Amino acid sequence: MNKTFLKNKIAAAGGKIPADLVIKNGKIIDVFNQEIIAGDLAIKDGLFVGIGDYEGIEIIDAGNRYICPGFIDAHVHIESSMVTPTEFAKAVLPHGVTTVIADPHEIANVSGIQGIQFMLDNSENLPLDVKIMLPSCVPATPFENSGAELLAEDLKDFYQHERVLGLAEVMDYPSLQNADDHIMDKILQTNEHKRPIDGHLAGLDKTAINIYRTAGIRTDHECTTATEALDRIRRGMYVMIREGSAAKNLTALIPAVNQHNARRFMFCTDDKHLDEIVEEGSIDHHVRMAIREGMSPLLAIQIASLNAAECYGLHQKGAIAPGYKADFLLLDDLETVNISEVYVSGKLTGRNGIYAGDSLKAYDPEETLTKTVHIPEILEKDFQIPIGETISANVIGIIPNSIVTKKLEEKVQVIDGNFVPSLEKDQLKLAVVERHKNTGNIGLGIVKGFGFTNGAIATTIAHDSHNIVAVGANDRDLLAAIREIKELNGGCVVIKDGKVIAALSLPIGGLMSEKSFLTIHQKLKKINEALVQIGFNGNYNPFLTLSFLTLPVIPELKLTDLGLFDVGTFQHIEVSH
Repeated sequence: MNKTFLKNKIAAAGGKIPADLVIKNGKIIDVFNQEIIAGDLAIKDGLFVGIGDYEGIEIIDAGNRYICPGFIDAHVHIESSMVTPTEFAKAVLPHGVTTVIADPHEIANVSGIQGIQFMLDNSENLPLDVKIMLPSCVPATPFENSGAELLAEDLKDFYQHERVLGLAEVMDYPSLQNADDHIMDKILQTNEHKRPIDGHLAGLDKTAINIYRTAGIRTDHECTTATEALDRIRRGMYVMIREGSAAKNLTALIPAVNQHNARRFMFCTDDKHLDEIVEEGSIDHHVRMAIREGMSPLLAIQIASLNAAECYGLHQKGAIAPGYKADFLLLDDLETVNISEVYVSGKLTGRNGIYAGDSLKAYDPEETLTKTVHIPEILEKDFQIPIGETISANVIGIIPNSIVTKKLEEKVQVIDGNFVPSLEKDQLKLAVVERHKNTGNIGLGIVKGFGFTNGAIATTIAHDSHNIVAVGANDRDLLAAIREIKELNGGCVVIKDGKVIAALSLPIGGLMSEKSFLTIHQKLKKINEALVQIGFNGNYNPFLTLSFLTLPVIPELKLTDLGLFDVGTFQHIEVSH
């Protein structure tokens, strides 16, 4: 900001010159005191410059609506929406989200620094402010094969980018606990730039919290109980209350929030599919849920705005006050949080649930980002799972709307010494196929809880290394699903009787489409309709659940391209028990 700009803002604040924009007849939400105040709201050069009695070049009559600060998603993987940052912006802005703290580790696990650069380029000059936390764990662990490996040296130059905030979720706890050089180098490099570091403490004890805090890591989004949340707050962490598509923790965590600790909580989506963003919302959904759980609307709004801004040092965001960026919403009421209009830097970007900002130009990815599925020829015999004489096996038990799984020990159906899926016992075959370096690795396991009566599904969205993951009621459909994924260059597919009944191509890293979010939303509807045809009737997203069955840092039992993985002991184990 040069001297002339600052002088003009001060002149507008003092009423000596008209403001660019003045909002009149609005009820201003004061997130500092959690009260409603009255007055004209003056905006100059995209900043709030005063609350009081003002005249402006342009006047907006708020019509007695509430003026609310723009919401901040404290931790999100944009790739999980399956659209590019440009299209993601169009989807979330009408829901009042004006800033996101994004971690591009999904595409980084596929394409390394080229993937991070794509996310930065594609999110440039958007009305949505996309801040970036650099991926800390690519690969997430040494127990799987990803498409890239990032060391501190690879991340160094990104700290010069104005929208890069710090280091994203440190999820490789064994490496942190052992103070391995590769993670120490990244933490020290971040500290040198005086930037924040995010944590990832799924299922970890109080000793782990001590280790994370001692390393300077300040946040966690993996709490599933109020007790876990309070343990982290006591040790100086910020806790992100997550409500995504696979992991839904808000109801369980809200009881941990009280008048003394509320400023240490934030809202985040982490991973949320596009259809749920469009149909139920983003952080606005968190606010509505929190209010339904008994939280004061003003406190819920503070958690959705100011808290994240302060945690990440975004000193001009999160409040309706002089000196803050003019990102705000007009709400019809405080109970339903119905958003009638969204403004970014004082400019209209959303109205009645529809994007209303300027036309946005997409950044086309390089061809290397769209050719990322490399697998050899696979046959049905490659899916055989030998079972010992005990016919007992380690089985992954899914928990609906959770990314945590159960480690089950069950008797299974065996023919000619190999496991055969049982529809009666709801035991299906799970496969993870390495797709980055054409290694031919196939991890095989047994999963319980999908409820399919036939067919198979497969996807290249498989956290965090994003190999191909597929689940099926028989080997023929399993093979057809994986072959179709290769033809699509990544995406999602539903197979029945050997034929494709629904498919979605995601050619950018096997994670995102270049098409509009409205187009992808319609294709996702067809995917959901096809799932019914193979017997799925659960109240959760099976594709998202499937995508987290490969994440070997979330308890209890997972599957990687190297085999079945016991998160409790941090080692691969045999399927046969």
